[in-house]
Amino acid sequence: MAEMGKGVSAGKIASNVQKKLTRAQEKVLQKLGKADETKDEQFEQCVQNFSKQLTEGSKLQKDLRTYLATVKAMHEASKKLTECLQEIYEPDWPGREETNKIAENNDLLWTDYHQKLVDQALLTMDTYLGQFPDIKSRIAKRGRKLVDYDSARHHFESLQNAKKKDDTKIAKPVSLLEKAAPQWCQGKIQAHLVAQTNLLRNQAEDELLKSQKVFEEMNLDLQEELPSLWNSRVGFYVNTFQSIAGLEENFHKEMSKLHQNLNDVMKTLETQEGKPSTNALTVKAQPSDSSPAKVNKTPSSPPDGPPAESTEQKTTNHDSEEPAAAATFFVDTPSVVVSKSPSQPSEPAPDITPKKEAEVKPAAAEKDSNQSSSLPAVVVETFPATVNGTVESAAPKVNMPPGFLYKVRAQHDYGATDSDELNLKSGDIVLVTHFDNPDEQVGADEGWLMGIRETDWLQNKEFDEHKGVFPENFTEKYQ
Repeated sequence: MAEMGKGVSAGKIASNVQKKLTRAQEKVLQKLGKADETKDEQFEQCVQNFSKQLTEGSKLQKDLRTYLATVKAMHEASKKLTECLQEIYEPDWPGREETNKIAENNDLLWTDYHQKLVDQALLTMDTYLGQFPDIKSRIAKRGRKLVDYDSARHHFESLQNAKKKDDTKIAKPVSLLEKAAPQWCQGKIQAHLVAQTNLLRNQAEDELLKSQKVFEEMNLDLQEELPSLWNSRVGFYVNTFQSIAGLEENFHKEMSKLHQNLNDVMKTLETQEGKPSTNALTVKAQPSDSSPAKVNKTPSSPPDGPPAESTEQKTTNHDSEEPAAAATFFVDTPSVVVSKSPSQPSEPAPDITPKKEAEVKPAAAEKDSNQSSSLPAVVVETFPATVNGTVESAAPKVNMPPGFLYKVRAQHDYGATDSDELNLKSGDIVLVTHFDNPDEQVGADEGWLMGIRETDWLQNKEFDEHKGVFPENFTEKYQ
């Protein structure tokens, strides 16, 4: 039995080796143009579509795995952030239990989102791509069977074409045998050679029919399966991305609720535990009901700390009901400078023409100017507008936007976060103007100024289209 198994195995190996040699020889002849090759352009197009579909599916699978890895990393980062909040949240603070519950739900949401992505997207993708290796193997096998079919066809055609040559070859030995063999033996020899030739031809024909049948069966199955597989990609892509989009939408909805709850807890903590600062120097006027939300906006600090020191103090005295404007204003009409100083009036700026000064002190300051608790002195300085040392009339400047006050230079870059804000680059010159609504001027006390970049004004002269607000602490006085 072992010898029979070895014999069968050796025979199969020899048969496979012979097939490989035959196929290699056939391919060489086809490349050299000495043998024709069976072509099927429709099937070749299906194979190209299959290769494209496999490439796209493999890329989608890779990117989906990357997306899942990112979701997992975000889960870990979010989990650590909530754990940090739990650690720093003191036990006696209000909302301690709510904070713990929010952290727990946050972790559950991330876990559920990741698992649903795996179940409804990644596993479906793996199943979709799982059918490609088998089809790819069958396409390769179909190519080998096509080479076998072409080889068998060429062999049979060569035998058919060589029939007359074979008859000639057979006649020669018969003529030689006629001299050495008796008459009755010559017919048998000729009949044997003819039978041998016919046998070879019949074997070649049988091999041709067999290879043709195997090839056509495989070819027919693939021609039906490949177009169907190609058309299925649309539905698969739609289902995959709909699943991902739906899962992500639901995840963000639920996460948004948690964030809102956390925001409410933080507001409660701020209200009950937060204490207002007692050393605030600036008294802010309350905006009217018609004031925009921009007035209550707190400007962010510049990236490198506060700008260069300014000679003007920003605090104002709100004895009247009207909101105070900025500490110092430069206007087109004779300028008015309002400054506060603990014990003496502010000094006039250098290189400015002679000015009229009028000191106005509160009654409390007049009674006891030497006491440290007295109100600071208020100096009102009036400057006529000057150009090259010459006093001009109070007419407004024609080259400045309406309501122009003074110029500032940006000390830091500022990126606008709203449509009514200015984008600033370090070094930009901004023309500061009055707010359109007098009530909005309270914004100056909140750290915001209204204006237009000088380059926009000089190039366009379209004030309403290019004006905007910007944080004062990102700039310094320029003129």
